[in-house]
Amino acid sequence: MFLEQGIKTQNKFGLYLVGSVLIIIASFIGQIPFSAAVLYSSFINKKEVPTDDAAVMKIFEPNLTLFLVMISFAFALVGVYFVVKYIHHQTFLSVTTSRKKVDWKRILFSFGLWSFFSVLSFVAVYFKSPESFVWNFKLVPFLILFVVGSVLIPIQTTTEEYVFRGYLMQGFANLARNRWFPLLMTSIIFGSLHIFNPEVEKMGYIVMVYYIGTGLFLGVITLMDEGMELALGFHAANNLVGALLVTSDWSVFQTHSIFKDMSEPSAGFDVILPVVVVYPILLFIFSKKYNWTNWKERLTGEINVLES
Repeated sequence: MFLEQGIKTQNKFGLYLVGSVLIIIASFIGQIPFSAAVLYSSFINKKEVPTDDAAVMKIFEPNLTLFLVMISFAFALVGVYFVVKYIHHQTFLSVTTSRKKVDWKRILFSFGLWSFFSVLSFVAVYFKSPESFVWNFKLVPFLILFVVGSVLIPIQTTTEEYVFRGYLMQGFANLARNRWFPLLMTSIIFGSLHIFNPEVEKMGYIVMVYYIGTGLFLGVITLMDEGMELALGFHAANNLVGALLVTSDWSVFQTHSIFKDMSEPSAGFDVILPVVVVYPILLFIFSKKYNWTNWKERLTGEINVLES
């Protein structure tokens, strides 16, 4: 069982706090290239270093910014591997899945399914208000985006999944010895880390329903499927398809996507729609395909592990 794989005598919760600090340090080390590039640019151009995050993200060409920002996640992923193997003395597989090996078919199915839903929903929004979008496609910048994004965005999303649905999920399970507490805590923390995104500033805190709801959805499919494969595929599709398909001046990243959203952001039902309608549909599809049963026990049950 997935959570039980992290229940070990030596895995006290304090050890997870130490591990989390080490992962954060690894991430900070990975941010050095971007910080150095910002300082160098300011020095060469004889300008003050921007203090506003939005201004910092617009210093460089979008593809270069994407590359420099995503590097930190590669360092963080190495940090996760180090902490799991040398601090907790677990295999990396044990924080990935309860199966004997990673099920790539699950990852690809989830990736394809959410890519289809994402494109379909964009098409619906586009035909509803085509005046809100402009054609942003430029072949060479888009091809560079496609290559950089296809490599680094999955690394970013994989890192986040290993931290939240893998490492911290098992950490909170060690603390509480039940399933509902890790599910709830990782969802809240995952959503809260998006609170400084420009989307929140533009649309208000109501958009946190989407972020926390998405964290909850990813946690549910991880616990029901006894592994992170479905969450890995979904998260990669969500960020990669979004980066390739549409950008805006108020989003976290401005990319050389196919379309650009020119509308003013507003928090309407479309913010809550994925959480209350789309995600339940996905849960139904996954549950039928993978024969999920005993939902209450898998999501809220106690964890009983006999330790030597």
